[in-house]
Amino acid sequence: MKIGVISDTHGCQEHWSRAYEAFFRDADFIIHAGDVLYHGPRNPMLADYNPAGLAEKINACPQPVLICKGNCDSEVDQLVLDTPIQSPYVHAFAEGRQIVAVHGHTVEDAAAKDKMAAALGADIFISGHVHINVLEKRGNTVFLNPGSPSLSKREDGRQTCAVITESKIEIYDIDSRETVMSLEL
Repeated sequence: MKIGVISDTHGCQEHWSRAYEAFFRDADFIIHAGDVLYHGPRNPMLADYNPAGLAEKINACPQPVLICKGNCDSEVDQLVLDTPIQSPYVHAFAEGRQIVAVHGHTVEDAAAKDKMAAALGADIFISGHVHINVLEKRGNTVFLNPGSPSLSKREDGRQTCAVITESKIEIYDIDSRETVMSLEL
C-alpha cells in the first residue's frame, strides 16, 4: 500500500507535478486535503499558477484522487475536475485502517480534530489549511498535515507532501526529496 497525501496546491501545476513525479507515480491512490485550484485572496500569485493546467494533470492522473473541499474550493472548480470534491471530508479504507481527510478550516484546533477523529473512528486523520506540517500520534489516531507543495508557511519555506505506507508515514521536501518528518505505524 502506498498513498500520496497532498494539500493546498492552490492552482500551482508545476508544484503538483514535482510532488507527483517524485513521490506519487507508484501510489495506489492520492488524497488531496483541499484548496486545489484557486490561489486564495490572501496568498501571493505564484509563477506556476495555472489552475486549468493543474485540473488537467489531476484529471489525467492514473490513480484515483480523493479530494475534500477546502475553504478556497468552489462549485466552479468542480466544473473542470473529473473527480468529485467531497465535503466536508473524505473517507478511505486501506490495509485495515480508516483514513479521514478534512481541509481543516472548520476544525482548526487539536481538541476539535481529536473529537472529529474519535467520532469518525479515524486511525489516520489528515488535514491541511495551515500549510505547516504535523505528524503525531495522539491516543489511537495519527494526525497528519502534509503542509503545502506550493505556499509553504514553514519557517524554512520547505514545500512538502506526504506518503503513507503499511509501516510508516513520511513527509517529504518536494525539491530536495529529503524526509522532513517520519512516524512508524
